[in-house]
Amino acid sequence: MNLLRGAGRPLVIGHRGAAAVAAENTLASLEAAIAAGADIVEFDIAPGLRLGHSLHELPHEELSLDDALTFLAGHDAGVHLDVKLPGYEREVLDAIRAHGLEERALVSTAFASTSRRFARLAPGLPVAIGYPRDRYGVSRVRWPASVTRAGAASLRQAMPLRIPVLLRWARAGALSLHQSLCSRAAVATAHRLGAPVLAWTANEPAAVRRLAAAGVDGIVSDDPEMVLEALEALATLLAL
Repeated sequence: MNLLRGAGRPLVIGHRGAAAVAAENTLASLEAAIAAGADIVEFDIAPGLRLGHSLHELPHEELSLDDALTFLAGHDAGVHLDVKLPGYEREVLDAIRAHGLEERALVSTAFASTSRRFARLAPGLPVAIGYPRDRYGVSRVRWPASVTRAGAASLRQAMPLRIPVLLRWARAGALSLHQSLCSRAAVATAHRLGAPVLAWTANEPAAVRRLAAAGVDGIVSDDPEMVLEALEALATLLAL
């Protein structure tokens, strides 16, 4: 799967299916992402090969990885599997291969050990290292906006220096970067290393426009239809 944007628009990636439309990581959410026209459908894989952000956050209507891939194999969209913890990389690869999805699948993880294992087990499979990893659940704390903006700005400035180390340490060929940390400089650094940048999670048209201008290769969103509409409107504006 070629993730580099080139001269076209960024790829539109449905986050946990289309989590703004249906309960995340469910069959209904995957269906909504396909119906919206997402280029790639992303979902989380918890231990036990079940769709969910963690074992404590499984959807009410649980979906197995096998059932998710059975559905997605019948459509043309790419498949983005976000592996939430180390330890079951081989089982994920076996499922991808069993459904014949090697040519249109990518995996991502926030764990360098998992990224390195995927690189060893399947050298041709695109692997994205996610950054940052929320180790202590601080993303769930409602910090004042001024604090979060300041922290993001400081980290965003440091990203061009961090990216080469991060990619090398994880043996990853792509970067899955929080949208607040994406900048022209960060994207340019990744591109010089041949690594596409997937920005997560953009749920407002203004964020979509900013990320497109920064040159990211893919935009992850809970609302892929909104992203497609925002990109279409932007293309129309630029053509005037």
